[in-house]
Amino acid sequence: MGATQSRDDLLESSDSDREEAEDANYQDAASDDSERRVKTPPSLDDVEAKLKALKLKYASSSSSSAALAPNAVKLYLHIGGNTPNAKWVTSDKLTSYNFVKTHRIDGDSAEEDEEEEEEEEDEEEESWWVLKVGSKVRSKVGLDMQLKTFSDQRRVDFVARGVWAMKFFTEQDYSAFVVQFQNCLFENTHGVEATEENRLKVYGKDFIGWANPEAADDSMWEDAEDRFSKSPGSATPVRPSQDLREEFEEAANGGIQSIALGALDNSFLVGENGIQVVKNFAHGIHGKGAFVNFRDGYQNESSSHCTPKKTLLMKAETNMLLMSPAGEGKLHSMGLHQLDIETGKVVTEWKFGKDGTEITMRDIANDSKGAQLDPSGSTFLGLDDNRLCRWDMRDRNGMVQNIANSNTPVLNWAQGHQFSRGTSFQCFATTGDGSIVVGSLDGKIRLYSINSMRQAKTAFPGLGSPVTHVDVTFDGKWIVGTTDSYLIVICTMFTDKDGKFKTGFAGRMGNKIAAPRLLKLNPLDSHLAGVNNKFRNAQFSWVTENGRQERHIVATVGKFSVIWNFQQVKDGSHDCYHNQQGLKSCYCYKIVLRDDSIVESRFMHDKFAVSDSPEAPLVIATPLKVSSFSMSSRR
Repeated sequence: MGATQSRDDLLESSDSDREEAEDANYQDAASDDSERRVKTPPSLDDVEAKLKALKLKYASSSSSSAALAPNAVKLYLHIGGNTPNAKWVTSDKLTSYNFVKTHRIDGDSAEEDEEEEEEEEDEEEESWWVLKVGSKVRSKVGLDMQLKTFSDQRRVDFVARGVWAMKFFTEQDYSAFVVQFQNCLFENTHGVEATEENRLKVYGKDFIGWANPEAADDSMWEDAEDRFSKSPGSATPVRPSQDLREEFEEAANGGIQSIALGALDNSFLVGENGIQVVKNFAHGIHGKGAFVNFRDGYQNESSSHCTPKKTLLMKAETNMLLMSPAGEGKLHSMGLHQLDIETGKVVTEWKFGKDGTEITMRDIANDSKGAQLDPSGSTFLGLDDNRLCRWDMRDRNGMVQNIANSNTPVLNWAQGHQFSRGTSFQCFATTGDGSIVVGSLDGKIRLYSINSMRQAKTAFPGLGSPVTHVDVTFDGKWIVGTTDSYLIVICTMFTDKDGKFKTGFAGRMGNKIAAPRLLKLNPLDSHLAGVNNKFRNAQFSWVTENGRQERHIVATVGKFSVIWNFQQVKDGSHDCYHNQQGLKSCYCYKIVLRDDSIVESRFMHDKFAVSDSPEAPLVIATPLKVSSFSMSSRR
């Protein structure tokens, strides 16, 4: 299956016209025949009088319909999935919604809700806000509902065991619902009532623009884009007709667990049985080369075969570090193996240790964006729940380990900090100059300069969801964080007191922080992706040269590889941002659908971009296949 353009799943203006006609027929069916039998009036004054009377009648009818129940709405259901027969159908022509606070999500009767509300006065059991729409919808208010608002249509779409749309009768009804939903979402997410005081406590005084985006200064996004457009790497225009063209697809040798893309001649598919070497081309990766079998010397700490979950290319891509979990169900590792790619042999097994004590790591990363190309590189970064450090593989005695010797050397803790309080680090990435961005379980994103790992220069607050993966542009000006339900894009740039243009890695941003932007799936695509499918591993396209500009962001959701145009995301006048409330959310993306769950989606190095495309190929790996796509100007 190839690349597909995501549908917006909106009711278009023609649909809106049709539903208005349907409303009129529904409300006035009894009088329609009699109106058609009215004789032609004898004068223009009579015509005008009858037209006015007709308008009054329809207004009155609409008002009376809305007055039948509080919070009245019209409810639609999307059926047919992504088939040609997909469409919206009217589920309830007139129903109502309510927000109910309860500790029981399941259940449909109003009596149950009333009992729960009475019980909550005496019980300390945790409760949540739940959205009820008639007898059809009952869902905990949360980000997984993927609520999408359309103020110009007085309408919201959302996911709740199906894809639904609610149409409101007045602007006031629509606005009241959106405010109420956002307040309930805040309380469910942060555990406190959505007051201005509590918002200030949650986000901090410097980030109040995140809580009130309408009042935030958005100019930094535009200023940054203006400065970017003057860079020598932005000469290639973004063609509006760009599309994805599949170039290669071939079966892999063993179930793929991850991919390690190289910027030189080769890339590597890490599978259950070993590592397959493939060739890099201007249109993607393919060709079966050497195969390194894990049985030839690779074992984990328990001396049993274990597929590495993290790989890192080093020393001009002649060496690869392999890190596996310490055991079943564990995310952390006690050490790693160093593989010589040229010989296909594990040359060293390393242990993590500090002050004579063995410690664990949950992630490793290169010192900088281009460090894997450095032939003399011997250091890399490590991350654990409360540790951020740099490891040095150089043996002080100048001795090379004998693999037959069971005494495994301990890596040298070269630099870093072990935090005393729970930082709950989850993931990290580096810029071109070696600055570090770290994502945490509490949703915070911290920026560390190249000079210190002890204290973050800037700490962005969380929006309520853990950050599971993070990436940063080569120049450090933009960050993308991955959560289960959305991606968050952050601008790190600000102007200091001397008027100098800086990033949050180099200085404290204070209160000059632009509001972030969110990248989301529309409700239909989110529903089609599956209940348990979550965003994973969002990354910028791969640039390792000053002045070059990252052009796309790619992430995976189940069988979907989702691609955003990064320049479009930064454009404040982009159509997605019109008529939105809250943080600006971009829904314009392309989807590549595969036959199996996607292991990883990544753009190749910028050097592999070809003349008819401003972007390097996209590589998508499933457990059994690897495919390459070009960003093409041809359809």
